[in-house]
Amino acid sequence: MSFVRIIISFLRDKQYLKLLFLTTSVIGMGTIVFRFLEKWDWLDCLYFSVVTLTTVGYGDFAPTTSAGKVFTIFYIILGLGIILNFIEIIHLHYEGEKKSKN
Repeated sequence: MSFVRIIISFLRDKQYLKLLFLTTSVIGMGTIVFRFLEKWDWLDCLYFSVVTLTTVGYGDFAPTTSAGKVFTIFYIILGLGIILNFIEIIHLHYEGEKKSKN
């Protein structure tokens, strides 16, 4: 099964769509909050949100305000589980599609 078909089957499932919505909401919330707290560009805020929650943490951006640092602490604690769950579900769905093909 091609990668595109796997993505389409993923998007047809309501449970996956709910998790996708939750994941994009968390990333969107972080992007908006970092924009107003740190005054970064929108793309930088989105980049920092994704890099932070996926635990990549390149270190090229870091909050400089106290409010930004406090928000980041809670953002990581709350968002990390959601992002990791999302990545795991995508992996499990992909593996399940591969096995059903064989």
